Amino acid sequence: MTHALEIKDLRKTYEGGFEALKGIDLTVERGDFFALLGPNGAGKSTTLGIISDLVRKSSGTVRVCGIDQNKEPEAVKRMLGVVPQEFNFNTFERVHDILVQQAGYYGMEKTLALKNIEKYLRQLELWDKRFDQVRMLSGGMKRRLMIVRGLIHEPELLILDEPTAGVDIEIRRSMWRFLERINKAGVTIILTTHYLEEAESLCRNIAIINHGEIITNTTVKDLLRQMDRSTFVADIQGDVTPLLAETAFDMQLRDDGSLAFQVRRGDSLNQVFELFNRHRVEVISIRPRTNRLEELFVDLVQEDQQKHADKAAAVASAAAGGAA
Repeated sequence: MTHALEIKDLRKTYEGGFEALKGIDLTVERGDFFALLGPNGAGKSTTLGIISDLVRKSSGTVRVCGIDQNKEPEAVKRMLGVVPQEFNFNTFERVHDILVQQAGYYGMEKTLALKNIEKYLRQLELWDKRFDQVRMLSGGMKRRLMIVRGLIHEPELLILDEPTAGVDIEIRRSMWRFLERINKAGVTIILTTHYLEEAESLCRNIAIINHGEIITNTTVKDLLRQMDRSTFVADIQGDVTPLLAETAFDMQLRDDGSLAFQVRRGDSLNQVFELFNRHRVEVISIRPRTNRLEELFVDLVQEDQQKHADKAAAVASAAAGGAA
């Protein structure tokens, strides 16, 4: 069975010598819900741009559903649905007209196009807006319209670049439910997002890219197992001075009067509560500081940044020694 996406030794060097991708390999199985994460400038957008044929690669191969992009670029495009981060439609056009035009790009028969337009507009609660100009839509509606446009030809592989950026929590979660449904129906999805709760909730597999290199590629479950600590925040009442002298849980008083502390693997929250009780500090509420994937993502990226900084320092030191 062919993969939904297979990338081998993908490289991209821009004019001026900046190496955006340094020979990455990546495989996404059919039916997967896959997260591609990384800080700004890491190479995510370049990778997605090459897959969707908007950016020309320097070297390497890209196969979508077994089709080689170098040999059959038009066939690859028909397999893809792309939802970019930025709105890129004419805001004075009507919703229905934009989708009819998009279907026309793929040579869809009109009856099927109209059927798909109604199906996806209804599923994403935009049917009543089909004859409105896009400029009259809210930001969340525009986001959903972008997804409908990307799905109108029912692609095998859907690429979502920050699909819920700027939308409120309720709409974001309704979009999650929709994406889960189409994924279960067989659409492979590749997601980039800065909402790491989104990746943890939706995705089964994950790759993190930094400095143009894949620094980890595994399942979300296996990645989370690497965590050796979790950070919690407690709203409290009472004198915390004695608590801050305790070093076991790395406790810190925050500006809002709450207390942040770390629980390492093998420790129990019960130990923390016993500590609070012993010092007569009342816990009003307790919550994770961030979602687990976010905390691990930050650690991995910082570790990789330090590795690159150490390498650059070593190169500079060697160059200085040679000059001497």
